Amino acid sequence: MNDTRERRPAIWRPRPSLFSPRAWTALLVAVLVFALLPLLNLVFPDGHPLHVSSYAVALMGKFMCYAMAALALDLVWGYTGILSLGHGVFFALGGYAHGMYLMRTIGRDGGYQSHLPDFMVFLGWQEYPWYWAFTDHFLYAMLLVVLVPGVLAFIFGYFAFRSRIKGVYFSIITQAMTFAAMLLFFRNDTGFGGNNGFTDFKRILGFDITAPGTRAVMYWVTLMFLAGSLVFARAITQSKLGRVLTAVRDAENRLRFVGYDPLGFKLFVWTVSAVMCGIAGALYVPQVGIINPGEMSTENSIEMVIWVATGGRGTLIGPIIGAGTVNGLKTWFTSAMPEFWLYALGLIFILTTLFMPQGIVGVLRQFRTRYLDRTTGRRHAHH
Repeated sequence: MNDTRERRPAIWRPRPSLFSPRAWTALLVAVLVFALLPLLNLVFPDGHPLHVSSYAVALMGKFMCYAMAALALDLVWGYTGILSLGHGVFFALGGYAHGMYLMRTIGRDGGYQSHLPDFMVFLGWQEYPWYWAFTDHFLYAMLLVVLVPGVLAFIFGYFAFRSRIKGVYFSIITQAMTFAAMLLFFRNDTGFGGNNGFTDFKRILGFDITAPGTRAVMYWVTLMFLAGSLVFARAITQSKLGRVLTAVRDAENRLRFVGYDPLGFKLFVWTVSAVMCGIAGALYVPQVGIINPGEMSTENSIEMVIWVATGGRGTLIGPIIGAGTVNGLKTWFTSAMPEFWLYALGLIFILTTLFMPQGIVGVLRQFRTRYLDRTTGRRHAHH
C-alpha cells in the first residue's frame, strides 16, 4: 500500500520546546517564592516571626547577581568549551559603568562640597574626564553597562579566536586581561577612585538608595533579570545555534571540516556572555554599595569557575545553584572562620572534581534515575 503522507527529510528534527510545562511551572513558583522576601521585609516589623531582615534581602540580591554571572560563564564554558578565567573584568566594568552614574548623583544632590567626587577633588581635578561625559544620565549609563563589556569582549575575542587560541592558553590570556585591568583601575589618575573605587552612594533615579522600598525594587529587578537570563540562555542552547556551540566544544576541528567557521559562533556567545556579566555587575553595585578594583581580581574570576563546576556546567540551572551554595558557605565561613575560607574553597573544588564531575545537578539526576529505575522495577515485579 502506498503511503501518501508527506515524507520529512531524514535530517528533519522536531524543534525542542523551550521548557516543559513542569519546568515553566517550577520557574514561575521559584520566582514567586523569592519575590516574597522583600514583601516580608516591608510588611512585617522587626521581631515578627515572618520578618525578613534588610541584610537578608540585600544578601539574596547579591547572590542573584552572582548567579547571573555564573550563568553567563556557563554559556561559554559549559556549552562552548571556552574556559575563561577573566569574566570578573566584565562583571566589574558593568559595575563601574553604573557606579559612575551613582557617583554623579551624589555631586548633583549636594552630597559633596564640589560637583566632583571627593577623590577627584583630592587629586586637584577641576572637571570630570572626557569619558565621564553624559554619565549623569541613567539611560546613557545603562548603555555603557552593555557596550563597555561587550566591545572589550568582542575585540579581545576576535583576535584570540581568529588566532585559534584555545584551551589552557586562552584561559591564561583571559586571566592576564583581568589582572591588567585591575592594575589599571588601581591607579588614581585613571579617574575611577583608585584602590577605594566608588562607594557612599545616596540616590538612584531620585530615590534614597538605602530605603527599604528602593532595595525591594532593586531586588525584584535583579530577580527578573536572572529569570530572563535563564530563559534567554535556554533559548540559545535549544536552538540550532546551541547545537553548533556544542559541536565547537566537542569537535571543533570536525565542525570546521564540514564547512562551519567556528569564529563567528564563538565570538557571538563570548560577547553575549560578557554583556550578561556586565548587567549582573550593574545590578550588584547599588545593592552592595561599593565597587572597587578588587572585583577584577583573578581570584574572583576563578571563584566564578568554581560556582559553575560545583552546580554542574552545561546545565544552566546548575551554575545558579552553585553560585548560591558556594556563596552561602562563604558568607558563613567569613563570619565564623574567615581564615579557613580559602582552604574550604579549594576543598570544594577538589571534591567536586573527584566525586561530582557533573556537579550538584549531576548528583540529583543520578538519584532521580535510580529512583525511577527502582520504581519501574517494582511495578514490573508486581505485574
